[in-house]
Amino acid sequence: MTNTMQFDVIASGQRGLDLLIASDIARKIMEGKFNAGDVLPSEVELCNRFGVSRTALREALKLLSSKGLLESRPKIGTRVRERSHWNILDVQLLEWMKGIEATEDMYHQFLDFRRVIEPHATRLAAVNASKEQRIELSRIYREMCDVSAAPFDAERWLDVDTAFHRLIFFSSGNCFYMPFGNVLATVFKWFISYSSKEGGTCMDDHRKIYEAIMMGDADAAQQASLGLMQSSKHRL
Repeated sequence: MTNTMQFDVIASGQRGLDLLIASDIARKIMEGKFNAGDVLPSEVELCNRFGVSRTALREALKLLSSKGLLESRPKIGTRVRERSHWNILDVQLLEWMKGIEATEDMYHQFLDFRRVIEPHATRLAAVNASKEQRIELSRIYREMCDVSAAPFDAERWLDVDTAFHRLIFFSSGNCFYMPFGNVLATVFKWFISYSSKEGGTCMDDHRKIYEAIMMGDADAAQQASLGLMQSSKHRL
């Protein structure tokens, strides 16, 4: 079933051949052109299709295996793994997902995930945010107000809303929460773009979150964040 699959020919003079190959294969997997259990063509065939050396190809396959997308078995070959094995929070994997349409189920799963971690990160931000972070949060919140008051600009809202939530994670003071500010930025943009498609901004909830953080009220910050996570507020 993989014999008719088209691969992008990659010029051998390009830098980072392994990354280019890995990106092409990863996107085909994430787009569903390869399904769990499918076996990739042989190394020789893939090298010919990509126009690259075995060394570059093997590095690419090794990279994809480290992210949980592939597994190699003797006498079977390199096979696509179930989504449950993917390292879905890997920054590079999220970058490769850009432009790939997410499913409704994925939006629900992401919202469920946010409900678990973001309210507590918001609680910590109310306690631990530095003076500089509170100043930056005020600037971002004012921009959110401007965007919501003017004729709705979806792209501008996408950027400012993402910045607002990213800063919350950065302000938590918890080294395990901070990386989510960057790692989830890509998925935040998908989610916000989808949930705000019809101009919804939930400004009242964002105001409550902002005011609670600025006042240092941890309980109110956590409750306000939980309020924002209601499915009914996100076209779900």
